[in-house]
Amino acid sequence: MSTQDPGESGRRGPGRSRTPDGLGTVWHLRPVGTWTAVGLTLAVLVATNLAVHRWGDVPGLVTAVLVSVLLLAVLHWADGTWDDAGLAPGTFARGARWALTLIGLVGLVYLAGALLPATRTLFEDQRYEDMSGSELLLRAFVLVPVGTVLLEEIAFRGVLYGLVRRARGVVWATVVSSLLFGLWHVLPSLHLAASKPALNSVFGDSAFGAAVAVMGAVLFTAAAGVLFCELRRRSGSLLAPMGLHWAVNALGYLFGFLLR
Repeated sequence: MSTQDPGESGRRGPGRSRTPDGLGTVWHLRPVGTWTAVGLTLAVLVATNLAVHRWGDVPGLVTAVLVSVLLLAVLHWADGTWDDAGLAPGTFARGARWALTLIGLVGLVYLAGALLPATRTLFEDQRYEDMSGSELLLRAFVLVPVGTVLLEEIAFRGVLYGLVRRARGVVWATVVSSLLFGLWHVLPSLHLAASKPALNSVFGDSAFGAAVAVMGAVLFTAAAGVLFCELRRRSGSLLAPMGLHWAVNALGYLFGFLLR
């Protein structure tokens, strides 16, 4: 990890520069400060959230990859390291073990939920009615891991978490990352109550009910963000929250499709 503070790094002259364990060697004028990098990251994420919400799956997939690379570049511009992003090569094996364990646990929880009549209705979703098997596979093994998990984990538990942790510590990094992760889900949650019968029966079809459903989704995803941050901290790797994130979404599609 770079030991220079933003002020010290900001006084460098132009030219070629390498941090001892940074993300690589680049030509640049001078590194930006941590909070400038946080602001740039937020600007990119706001634009991305609006764009992906309007575009289809394929453009959104390409956008997710490009934005992930861009955000890692912003982290590097702020003298960030692979460790700041949770992607240090030495953490991959441990992170993969955490990820596989979490995927197995989610699978067991979903299986129990599918077998119990009281919880089986939670898997009902109108979006599964016309879904084909090939579309299910596309969503579970391409759109979810790349279009959702890759982008969101690099953005929130990688770049944002790493930048804020370096400046303010783990608690602030967890709070900031998780709150923003919750707000990220405002647009995707706008029609959530209408598409899931279990939620529609609670919140109804009114504008007030839809607003309450969105607020609930934001709070739920913010709480999930805290869990993802803690997995990142304990494992030292971004692979752990990536594994849980993929399992919750992709296995949810699988069980919802099978129980439609």
